[in-house]
Amino acid sequence: MRTFLAGMLSIVCLQYGVAQTPPTALLGGDDALKQARAVVQSMETVSVVIPGLDKSAGPLLENTRQALRELQMTPASAALTHRFLNSAREFLAVADLMPKPFPFPPAAEKQMTDLRAAMLRMSVHFDALLEHEQVLLHNPDRDNLHRYAEDNERVGAPQANSPRVVFFGDSITDFWRLNEYFTGRDFLNRGISGQVTGEMLGRMKADVLDLHPGAMLLLAGTNDIARGTPVKTIENNISMMAELTRAHQVRVLIASLLPVSDYKKNVNPQFERTRMRPPARIWELNRWIQNYCLQNHFTYVDYYSPMVDGGGMLKDELSDDGLHPNARGYRIMAPIAAKALNTDLAAEPPEKAKHRRVKLF
Repeated sequence: MRTFLAGMLSIVCLQYGVAQTPPTALLGGDDALKQARAVVQSMETVSVVIPGLDKSAGPLLENTRQALRELQMTPASAALTHRFLNSAREFLAVADLMPKPFPFPPAAEKQMTDLRAAMLRMSVHFDALLEHEQVLLHNPDRDNLHRYAEDNERVGAPQANSPRVVFFGDSITDFWRLNEYFTGRDFLNRGISGQVTGEMLGRMKADVLDLHPGAMLLLAGTNDIARGTPVKTIENNISMMAELTRAHQVRVLIASLLPVSDYKKNVNPQFERTRMRPPARIWELNRWIQNYCLQNHFTYVDYYSPMVDGGGMLKDELSDDGLHPNARGYRIMAPIAAKALNTDLAAEPPEKAKHRRVKLF
C-alpha cells in the first residue's frame, strides 16, 4: 500500500510539476504538522473555488481542523493521523461530486490537484507511521534495556558508607542532572524519556535490582495517563515495581506525579498539556499512590503540593513547557527528595527489625 501511494504521489508531482518529497520518508513531528496544515489550507481554498462546497462540506472541514489541533499535541499519533486523513478524504469525495462551473478555471483545477498531492503525501506518511509502530511493537528491546546497559556494566558495588539510590522513572527523571543537586552521593539516574510504567517494569531487574541499591525513588505514571492506560493497569504496575523492590530488601520511595499546565501553549501548541494529562486524573493517581504507600509502609515523596498553583496547574515559573520542570522546578524537588531519602536510609530496614523480633528455637 505504501509503495502504491508513493507511486501515485510521484505521478501527481510529475504531471503537475510539483516538487517531490522523498515519498518513503517518515515525516518528523514538525514536518508532519506542516504537511497537515498544507492539507487544511488546500481544503479551505477548494471550499472557495467550488460553489456551495463551503456549506456541503463545511462540517468535514471543521472535523479536519479539529484533528489538526489534536495532532499539534501528539504529531506521532497514528490514530489521530488516521482520523485527520479520513475527514480530509470525505471532504475530497464531496468536492469531487459537487457540480463544477464550466469551464472550470485552471487555477481552481490546480487547487484541487494541490489538495490531492498534499493528501497523498500525508497518506504516505501515515503508512510509514504504521510501519514504524509495527517495528516498535515487535522490537526485541521494547523496554529500552540497552540505554543503560554499558553504564550498568561500569557501576561497581555500592560502598558501605555511601548508600546507593536509583532514581527510576521517565523524562522528568531522565532530565534531572543528579550530580548537580546531590554532590558526593551515590545516586544513579535510570530515567528514560517517554516510558510508561509497563516498560519500566520490564527493566526493573537490569536498571534497579542488579545495581544493589539501598533505595529506589520511583516517579512514574504521567505518560500512562497521556496514552490512556487504564488506571488499574497503572496501579498494578506501580505496585509490582514496589513489591519487587521490597522483596530484594531495597527501600521503596514513590513520588507523586507533578502537575501540568497550559501556560506555555502560546509559545508552542504542543505545550497544551491538560488535554492529554487532565489535572483531575493526576490528582486521583497521586491520592492512590499516597494511600498505597501508607498502607504498605513505603515512603510517599510529595513533589505535587509545593509545585501546584491555586488553579491546579504546575506553577508557571517552574517549567518551560508545562510538563517538565526547569532548573527552578528541580530546585524545589531536590531538597524534598533528599529529606525523604536521608530519613529513610537512616532508619532500620523493616525486614531486619522484623527478623530480629522472630524467636529462634
